[in-house]
Order: sequence, then C-alpha cells, then structure tokens
Amino acid sequence: MIRPIPRAAIGCRSHSGWAALVAITGPLDAPQVIDRRRIEIADTGIRGSKQPYHAAEPMEFPDAEAFLKHCSGSTSRLAVQSLRNAMGDLRAHGYQPSSFALTLGSGRPLPPLKTVLSSHALIHTAEGEFYRQELLKAGKQCGLAILGIPERELYDRASAHFRLPIGELERRVADLGKLLGPPWTQDQKCAALIAWLALSRAV
Repeated sequence: MIRPIPRAAIGCRSHSGWAALVAITGPLDAPQVIDRRRIEIADTGIRGSKQPYHAAEPMEFPDAEAFLKHCSGSTSRLAVQSLRNAMGDLRAHGYQPSSFALTLGSGRPLPPLKTVLSSHALIHTAEGEFYRQELLKAGKQCGLAILGIPERELYDRASAHFRLPIGELERRVADLGKLLGPPWTQDQKCAALIAWLALSRAV
C-alpha cells in the first residue's frame, strides 16, 4: 500500500526586506515545525530597496514611480525564489507543500502614490503592504493555496477555528518552538500559527 505524502503549509510574517518563514505538518491536533528560516526579499544591490518608499520620497515623481517598479520586480523574483527553495527542501524531506499563509495588515486601501509619498505615516504603511503583496503574489506563482489573515485577528480566528481558548492556543504555539530553540519570537509564532490554520484547510 502506498503511503500518502504528508502535506505541509508554509507561513510567513513579513518585515521591510525580509520575512520569518515557518513550515508546519500534521497531525492537526499535534502539529510539528519542519522548517524555520529567514528569507531575504530586498535586493541589496539596489540602494534603498529595503525601504523603497522611504528611498523614493525625495525623488521626482516619475523617478519615484520607476524606482518602486524596479524594486517590485526584484522583490518579486527574490520572494518566488525563496519560496521555491523552501518548497524544494520540504519535498526533499518527504513533504508536499500545499499552502502558503501570511499575516496581513489592516487591509485599508492606500491612497494614490503621490499622496503616500507626501506622508511619512503612509510611507511606513505602504512599505509593509509592498512586501506582503509581493509575498502573496509569489505564493500564487508557486502554485500554493493562499491564506491571508490580518495579524490583529489571528489568535481570535484560530481560537474559534480550533475550538481552543486563546491561552491554550498561545501555549501550544510556544511549545512548537521548544525543540528548535531560539529564535522563537512573535515572528515565528505568528508564522507557525497561520501555517497551522492553512494546513487545517488543506487536509
């Protein structure tokens, strides 16, 4: 009898220029972390690419548009390559990556670019959204099922989905990192939890 290949879900929490990635496999009542890594999604060869909207702020508007487009292309390539590398490693260890999940921001639509570049607060918001959107596009390009949940809703939605009190859920997520050792910060915990949710929807 051929044994089914165990599924794996990849979760991420993004920052400016990088993201924490955690991969989870089942069983759903006792998930396991099978990969943890930091992925770089800003091209160090492009000056200012880590915080592209900050870099674009003093530019003339046509130059700012061109610069952001250039950064988008490079970040897209890096995000896709990073996910493909993680997926390849999972397959090499006998897992089938099926889902990609990402913690999101507030979800409020941004105003036009000229308005964004005239507001320091909006520049910060736009940069967070920039990396999240590139990661989501990369997950789709890699053929993975996509799950995005606003970070502020993550524990409430997971608590309802798994029918676990939030305190118990927090304990379980913390325990996932005990065998791994540090780092197991909020970055890895959020990535692990959203990956666990994605896995539960894929099996």
